[in-house]
Amino acid sequence: MNEYKELGSHITIKLELRAMQAIDKLKFGKADKVNFIRKGEMYSFESSDNNQGIRFRENNVIFNKLKLPIIIKENDLYAQMALQNRVKYCRIKKDIIKGKTKYYVQLILEGVPPFKIDKETGEIKNHPNDGKVGLDIGTQTIGICSEKDVKLLELAPEVNNIEKEKRVLNRKLDRSRRNTNPNKYNDNGAINTKDKSKWIKSKKYIKTQMELKELQRKQREIRKQSHNKLANYILSLGNDIKVETMNYKGLQKRAKETTVNEKTGKFNKKKRFGKSLANKAPSMFLTILNNKLKWHDKELKKIDTAKVKASQYNHFKDEFIKKDLNERWNNFDNCKIQRDLYSSFLIMNVNDDLASINRELCTKHFDKFKELHDKEIERLKYSNNKLISSMGI
Repeated sequence: MNEYKELGSHITIKLELRAMQAIDKLKFGKADKVNFIRKGEMYSFESSDNNQGIRFRENNVIFNKLKLPIIIKENDLYAQMALQNRVKYCRIKKDIIKGKTKYYVQLILEGVPPFKIDKETGEIKNHPNDGKVGLDIGTQTIGICSEKDVKLLELAPEVNNIEKEKRVLNRKLDRSRRNTNPNKYNDNGAINTKDKSKWIKSKKYIKTQMELKELQRKQREIRKQSHNKLANYILSLGNDIKVETMNYKGLQKRAKETTVNEKTGKFNKKKRFGKSLANKAPSMFLTILNNKLKWHDKELKKIDTAKVKASQYNHFKDEFIKKDLNERWNNFDNCKIQRDLYSSFLIMNVNDDLASINRELCTKHFDKFKELHDKEIERLKYSNNKLISSMGI
């Protein structure tokens, strides 16, 4: 333990807490096993407060014998307003950008983030407004309904599907591993588990590994930025936001049972929505949206999906009609409504018990919804969105 003596008790306590949280997940069935952090994979550590360990004092970060001055730009109003709040604790974070290791200090501040202000007009940016909003979120798309606007959008459209590039780089890494470590593989190509010697990594292997990490880092940052933009747009429509709950972990897993398609007689694929969820991260988006609501003493309201059944309900006839997943439109007596947008409209009009739909509100607001719905469908018809076919347009 001598190599850790310089960390201090305030940092080691937080590291111990992190280990205990991993064990608790295993104990309560939220994880299958505990994974130990490998050498070089400790990407962050933090202090328990701002008194010892890593400290922020008079625009300086102090850690052991290090004293690092923080430069705050005069025109950076956001940073100046944020630093008026009390610093609870500091975190040191490691990131690899373009193959170079960089270290950052994150300040965890008390209170809520300050509003961003437009320098030209002096107005507050992304200020949340009052109003009801219904969200019907899927694995790749989201239906949004409010009294002001109706939208059917792709989640994180800026995130390109990098699976093809990842496959190429992973194959390149596998070839390199086999060439430089022939003793690690059996004659049939499987890994020789009896060989306990260290893996050899060539310079080209490390370079390719860094290319793969950089590709994933860029995608992660673009996705997070896109989710923040969408969350700000939804908050501009209203702050009383309701959404259906989804079991994303269940959707990621492959199907266990082998089933046969009754129409074609062929075996159904066991693959589900793992890649879509990894690329679009809908659960991460809901977390970002909920955090923004909490800053204004609000919370994302999750309806009881089993009782509400927004995808099956017909407010004209006040009955539930089960539909196949490939049916993307609701055919009513006098009009056609896109299924995801209609679900978001029904979710917007769910009662405060979050378990039933207010039919009177649906009837009252349907004409306005239909007007905004038709406008959005017209916009989608002339867009270049690749997911239009999955939306039924």
